[in-house]
Amino acid sequence: MYEKVISFIHKLYGTEEFVPLSVPKFMGNEKKYLEECIDTTFVSSVGKFVDRFENDMAAYTGAKKAVVCVSGTSALHMAMMLVGVERNDEVLTQALTFIATCNAISYIGAHPVFIDVDKDTMGLSPIAVKNWLAKNAEIRNGECFNKNTGRRVKACVPMHTFGHPIHIEELIQICEEYHIEVVEDAAESIGSLYKGKHTGTFGKVSAISFNGNKTITTGGGGMMLFNDGELAAKAKHLTTQAKVPHRWEFRHDHIGYNYRMPNINAALGCAQLENIDKFIESKRQVAAEYTELFKNVDGIDFFTEPENTFSNYWLNAVILKDKAAQQAFLQQTNDNGVMTRPIWELMNRLPMFEHCENDGLENTIWFADRVVNIPSSVR
Repeated sequence: MYEKVISFIHKLYGTEEFVPLSVPKFMGNEKKYLEECIDTTFVSSVGKFVDRFENDMAAYTGAKKAVVCVSGTSALHMAMMLVGVERNDEVLTQALTFIATCNAISYIGAHPVFIDVDKDTMGLSPIAVKNWLAKNAEIRNGECFNKNTGRRVKACVPMHTFGHPIHIEELIQICEEYHIEVVEDAAESIGSLYKGKHTGTFGKVSAISFNGNKTITTGGGGMMLFNDGELAAKAKHLTTQAKVPHRWEFRHDHIGYNYRMPNINAALGCAQLENIDKFIESKRQVAAEYTELFKNVDGIDFFTEPENTFSNYWLNAVILKDKAAQQAFLQQTNDNGVMTRPIWELMNRLPMFEHCENDGLENTIWFADRVVNIPSSVR
């Protein structure tokens, strides 16, 4: 079984050498735009590619505005502050996520509450959120509070795991009933659609990542998407050190953040965005070939896009029958030139977050014991 899968992956990527998990692809104007930055000396946080990247991304996703940041984590941090998350608030999220989600919550001094995921999305479950709120929350003066801790529940941060959209409309409806703001962690899901609409455009603000292993990359970087122009303007101000425009004076009217994306990174992003449809088409073709392969492999299921969605298949995932099978698969593939990785260590199992409240996380634990990511690069 392992030999069949390993051989298939080597053939899929046309090499007998090491096959990495996810690497960037440069096939367009990347060098041209980078050379322009160097030739004009606009390599820092001022330059035409910063504005262009924001405008192009807003047009691509259908968002009203976009604001670039130096990383997806900084974008998520700023997004939560913009919707009013404060110190000692609570934020509903999933334990099955990359640590950046919880780090961003912690930067504010807020506390994550871990809710289970759905079996068909691997993302935050609206039903699980509804059940937890019905049992543990109460509304006081138009705000939601956790009856167990007395803390305000201000926001909910779902993550579109591996690029697969969650049931975002249902989640937003539930959160609206409880006066909870939704901030989409769309770090992995650029180009993914839920009922024909881009992930990251359902709430007031969302965060995207352009790390080196993402569907498109700026080397390092992130972005916020907005449906509210005024909120976007505030975000731009705060992420550029809250500097008040003036020809020569240095005036600042708020505690600001140096979250600016350099022009040179934005130039890379502009070139990458020009080919995003080709990248996603390639990744979806890889996923289709994996789907056919694993129909004929006993004991391994390939995870496919949920109903009513279009997934970018950022990272392909297989599900093994149990923990022992997961570990054996990881051992065999990595020993034979195929890079594979388990799902992230669950957030509630890390020492920083092991004290946080959770709802039992039945599906979350089931996935953690079985999921393996397999090579997913654009060909």
